[in-house]
Amino acid sequence: MSRRDERDASRRRGAKLEDALLDAAWEVLLEHGYHGFTFEAVAARAGTSRPVLYRRWAHRDDLLLATLTRYWRPIAVPDTGSLRGDAIGFLRNADADRAGMITLMSVQLVDYFQDTGTSLGELRDTLLPPGHPTAFETIVARAVERGELPDVPRRARVVNLPLDLLRHDLFMTMRPVPDEAIAEIVDEVWLPLLGTPPTNGRCW
Repeated sequence: MSRRDERDASRRRGAKLEDALLDAAWEVLLEHGYHGFTFEAVAARAGTSRPVLYRRWAHRDDLLLATLTRYWRPIAVPDTGSLRGDAIGFLRNADADRAGMITLMSVQLVDYFQDTGTSLGELRDTLLPPGHPTAFETIVARAVERGELPDVPRRARVVNLPLDLLRHDLFMTMRPVPDEAIAEIVDEVWLPLLGTPPTNGRCW
């Protein structure tokens, strides 16, 4: 590290320094994947030293989770006034917001999942706030309050199925999911499972 880098690093403190470290960590992860995600690489990118990182994150995976938490932003859950509208609106938002993140998870973090024996689902649960309902739990609860759905127990797998299907399509194609496929997920798979009336004739 050059003297200029040392001076620049010394000027950063607190949250400003942590933000710079996590930004550098994110860049390293995108460029080199989990295999190249080392304290040495992140420190070099941030223009600082490894002890600066160790004081905040004792292990590489702690730094990784902090980095992903910073960039794993909540997807907006629309409130359109209808179950179908909320579901399709959310899947569109997820498709726009998560396409790049899904690619990262599937390509750059393969080594992480292999080394830790964990899955994308477990990582997602780690990044979500504790006790926070999923987007589709919120959407279904709203529909129950509006009287669109009966207030009966539902399995989490059924409630959250639309996002699982969208994620599958993103993984398989590595491309944004078209609106037609999103409508198919909601109209032909999910709504029938919830016991709603047929969707024939619905338009966008």
